[in-house]
Amino acid sequence: MRARLPATIGSPFKRLMPRSLLGRSLLIMLVPLIVLQAIALQLFYGNHLGIVSRRLSGAIAGEIGYTVGLLHQFPSPADRGWVLQMAREQFELEIRLEPGAILERRKWVNIPGPMDDDLAAALTQKFNAPFTMDWRSDPQTVLIRLQLADGVLDVQAPRKRLAVGTLFLFVGWLVGSALLLFAVAALFMRNQVRAIRRLARSAEAFGMGRDVPPIRPEGASEVRQAAAAFNRMQERIRRFLTQRTEMLAGVSHDLRTPLTRLRLALAMLPHTDELRQDVAEMTADVAEMDRMIGGYLAFARGEGTEQAEPVSLSAILDDVAAGARRAGTVLNLNVPAGLTLKLRADAMRRAVTNLVDNARRHAKHVTLGAVAQGRSVLVTVDDDGPGIPADKRESVFRPFESGSSGGTGLGLTIARDIVRAHGGDILLEDSPMGGLRARIRLPV
Repeated sequence: MRARLPATIGSPFKRLMPRSLLGRSLLIMLVPLIVLQAIALQLFYGNHLGIVSRRLSGAIAGEIGYTVGLLHQFPSPADRGWVLQMAREQFELEIRLEPGAILERRKWVNIPGPMDDDLAAALTQKFNAPFTMDWRSDPQTVLIRLQLADGVLDVQAPRKRLAVGTLFLFVGWLVGSALLLFAVAALFMRNQVRAIRRLARSAEAFGMGRDVPPIRPEGASEVRQAAAAFNRMQERIRRFLTQRTEMLAGVSHDLRTPLTRLRLALAMLPHTDELRQDVAEMTADVAEMDRMIGGYLAFARGEGTEQAEPVSLSAILDDVAAGARRAGTVLNLNVPAGLTLKLRADAMRRAVTNLVDNARRHAKHVTLGAVAQGRSVLVTVDDDGPGIPADKRESVFRPFESGSSGGTGLGLTIARDIVRAHGGDILLEDSPMGGLRARIRLPV
């Protein structure tokens, strides 16, 4: 049996990865750049710079050692004077001997670069004696104090003989070039990603039924192709919706004309006792046919001709509640004032009305509520009816599958179609009132 790889492999790495295309693209360019600069710095710092620094430090240690050797060879005060004068002139070293002094041991503070470590190594190798270094008291010199048998040798060595000026120049060039390349890459990638984001926003707005102007193709050739393809798709969909709406308008007229003739014929029949029951039943059948045709046409049309605009959702819900109360429904309204969203007002009113009508057909009491929740608005329709079993709640959203007798099976389907066209969704769940809750989520 083959061992299965754990699902958590790579998870920390994925969590650290940027989410956006811009972040990932910049990371792809930045990581190789940093690695390349680090390798170059290590090659320079570890090889060339280290060799130069060790040679300079060795030269200083050798000159101090040569001077100390002459001081031991010529111990008289007069001879020591010309030895120290020779070191000052030939080696540019200010050397002073403190006879009988004892070196105070103290730890020196490291400075950037290898110079202090290389000088310490050279002095340790050259002299088997304690010493101290001071790199910070004087910016022009390095103060070296060396313990000798007869005193302390105080040396002031020019810092320029030990410092490798190309180190800071090289590091500055590495950092500057990296920042310049990163800035150019960030500017270029931001322009490319901006075109993709504009395309995504237009696609999202068009999918929510909003009027979106054609996108101006810009950016890389692939992004331009995607924008042009989106414009063509948008135009085809609009042309299709226009043709379908015009066709359905004609179908509506053709279907309702015979229904109107039937109504007139029924109205002209004599209202005798024998015919009164039959006429009433036929009139109800004609009204039911007219209502079903209206539902079918509304479902097929999908309210596609209306444009979304900022409207008061609170006012829409107030209108729906007032209509339900006029129809005899006991309805409780819990809606805050001032809920304004970008909606197709007539379509949203139809969706909520369908839900309220569905609730009042099966229940005695209905509650319509709304609440803002983060970047969404939740609209709920609760009732105290028998509800719908959990395993059948999704099926009632299918066209022509009514959950009860007397319905067309399109009310919930039309409602979900409208809400999803606004970028939201409808779910059915248990109601606190004991029946069914229809919950609409709309994006702000």
